[in-house]
Amino acid sequence: MEDLKEKVIECLKTIYDPELPVSIYELGLIYEVDILPINNVQILMTLTAPGCPAAQSLPIEVDQKVRQIEGVNDVYVSVTWKPAWDKSRMSEAAQLELGMF
Repeated sequence: MEDLKEKVIECLKTIYDPELPVSIYELGLIYEVDILPINNVQILMTLTAPGCPAAQSLPIEVDQKVRQIEGVNDVYVSVTWKPAWDKSRMSEAAQLELGMF
């Protein structure tokens, strides 16, 4: 299950915010990745703001790309606003990429 979780995380690192040159994983938009029985994947994520233009498309893209990983049975993507996303959730690499240091 840990191998599958690593594959999911690697996949999430290839999905980029449409407005920023940084992956959604490095931005800190992914709150949880859980591997459930029979290789079902549950992802809890957020967006940078409720009015984000990608609010409709980004969760769908996450679902579609994770489903393509060998061994994944089913995918459940949930979007939450609690806690609200803020810049402190970004990785150091993302902050450097965006010039926030």
